[in-house]
Amino acid sequence: MNSVKSKDELRAVLILEMLGRPKEYLVETLNGYIDKINSEPGVVVENRKVNEPTPVKDQKDLYTTYAEIEVKVEEAFMLILLTFKYMPSHIEILSPDELVLTHNDYNDMLNEVTRRLHGYDELAKILQFERNTLVNKLKEFEEKNKVQVDSKEQKTEIKEEKPKKEKRKK
Repeated sequence: MNSVKSKDELRAVLILEMLGRPKEYLVETLNGYIDKINSEPGVVVENRKVNEPTPVKDQKDLYTTYAEIEVKVEEAFMLILLTFKYMPSHIEILSPDELVLTHNDYNDMLNEVTRRLHGYDELAKILQFERNTLVNKLKEFEEKNKVQVDSKEQKTEIKEEKPKKEKRKK
């Protein structure tokens, strides 16, 4: 069996997917993404295959494509970092057949996972706060201007208020 310690090199295949428009831009962007992976310290992209974009069903002018890349990384931790940074849809470790990780390796990986999760949680809380602030400002705007914004229909309706008739004094 081909066994290796965590600090030794690994080979893996990563699948990267992308959605967007126009289709020419998609291929260019995916190739740039792969070049960026290749420029990471301790990472070498050994092979790449970028597939031609295909139209997304029931979507006008929207395309999807994917790339299959084979990478060589200096250590297991680098593969974990690539996973978080570039979010491949699939990873297959080609070699070694067996990995030996120390408790320090696990600590490093788990701390990285925790650090990223805290970052995502902070971002989600900020976005939720900003959304609530915008909703409140929209309600104030609607009340002040006597309009109603329907975000689902993306239209604004003016509420018709009949002017109050003044009573005449006799």
